Amino acid sequence: MGQEAESAWNFEDFGKVLKDEPLAKHTTWKIGGPADWLVEPTSVEELVNAMKWIQEENLPWRAIGRGSNLLVDDDGIEGVVLKFGTKLANMENDNGIVTVEAGYPLVRLATILSRDGYGGMEFAGGIPGSVGGAVFMNAGAHGSDMSKVLIEALILFPDGTMEWIPNEEMGFAYRTSRLQSDKGICVAARLKLEQGEKDVIFKEMQEYKEYRRETQPWAHPCAGSVFRNPLPEHAGELIENIGLKGHVIGGAQISELHANFIVNTGEAKASDVLALIEKARSSVKETYGIELETEVEIVNRRSADS
Repeated sequence: MGQEAESAWNFEDFGKVLKDEPLAKHTTWKIGGPADWLVEPTSVEELVNAMKWIQEENLPWRAIGRGSNLLVDDDGIEGVVLKFGTKLANMENDNGIVTVEAGYPLVRLATILSRDGYGGMEFAGGIPGSVGGAVFMNAGAHGSDMSKVLIEALILFPDGTMEWIPNEEMGFAYRTSRLQSDKGICVAARLKLEQGEKDVIFKEMQEYKEYRRETQPWAHPCAGSVFRNPLPEHAGELIENIGLKGHVIGGAQISELHANFIVNTGEAKASDVLALIEKARSSVKETYGIELETEVEIVNRRSADS
C-alpha cells in the first residue's frame, strides 16, 4: 500500500498497529515470518474501523487469537493480521449465561467458571488459545467441545456488519465451523453453563488440565495436535506405531511424549515442521492407507483472505 493511501487513515483508530511484525512473537510455535501489518484492536469499534480500512484499501487479511493451532510460513503473511489480544477480552457471567469477547484465554475462562461452580467448560482445562479461536475450530476434548455450550456467536463480516449467529447456524462438526469457509470473524460468544457442585466441577477441570500436562509436551513451543484424529483411529498412535516418535528435522521434532505434537526444539523453521508433517502423513498413508488431515492451520505468504 502506498504512502498516500497510508496517510489517508488515522491508525490510532485501529488500536495497536505494527508494521513488518514477526509473527514468531505471536504464535505458540514461536515460528513465523513478518506480517505486513499486525493490528491489535482494543475495542469492537477499533476492530470495525480496521476492517473498513482493509476493505477500502482491498488488503488481504486474516484474524488470529493467541496463535495456537497455527503454522506461519517463514516468509510471513501478506497484508493485515488482526490479532485478538488481551485488550479485547471482557467477560460477564449472568447466572450461567456467559458473554465473553474473542480474546479471552480459554484456559482462564474454564478455570474461573469451574471454580465458581458452573459446569460445561471442564473439557477446556489445558486447551491453549482464545475464545474466538476455540469457536472457529470448535475446540474440544474429553468428549465435549464448544458446540455443546455455545448459544450464539457475534460475527463481524467483511462489509462491516455484525450479527449474532445461533449455534444451529454455525456449521459445527469435529474441529470445524462455518467460519473456516465463510469470511467472518468471531468477535464474542455467548455460552450457557449449568450451576452444580463447585468442588466436583473444579476437580474434574483440574484433572483434565493435569492430564494434558502429563501427556502433552507444553514445556516446548508447540501448537497442539497437528493432525485431526481419523476416528476411530488416533493420529498420535498411528505415527508412534510406525516409529516416528522423536523423529527430528532441523529444529523441529515429533514429540517423544505425544506423537501428534511437533515441538520447536529451539530454532525451528516452518519448513522443518512442514517436512515432518509430510513425513508423518506419507508414512501413515503408505503403512495404513489412511490420509491424515492437518488440524493446525498452515498459512503462507499469500494465503490470507482477500
